[in-house]
Amino acid sequence: MSDIVMEFNAYRSKMNDKILADNNKIVKRIFNLDTNAFAEGALDKKTKELLGLVASTVLRCDDCVKYHLESSYKEGLSKAEVSEALGIATLIGGTIVIPHLRRAHEYWEALEQHQSEG
Repeated sequence: MSDIVMEFNAYRSKMNDKILADNNKIVKRIFNLDTNAFAEGALDKKTKELLGLVASTVLRCDDCVKYHLESSYKEGLSKAEVSEALGIATLIGGTIVIPHLRRAHEYWEALEQHQSEG
């Protein structure tokens, strides 16, 4: 697995475990709400992941972009679909999101590399 993918997932998992161990009811409810919001519903999971990816890119949250890229990849979205969604995010967010677009492309390539290695 690519180092940036492994590093991101290991850090995210470790810190989520620590955060949830504090047993903060509000934080646990937010985590649960996030999980449930991206479940199958009137919109399918693929559509929801693309919506999350666009919103995360416009909000310039690199961790969120990585999370939604990986979820999109696991849901079977193509590079073309993800690229089109990132194009919309760049249009809406403006040139300030271009650095995030670069990192998104780098992370998608890492996900593809992981697939070819595994």
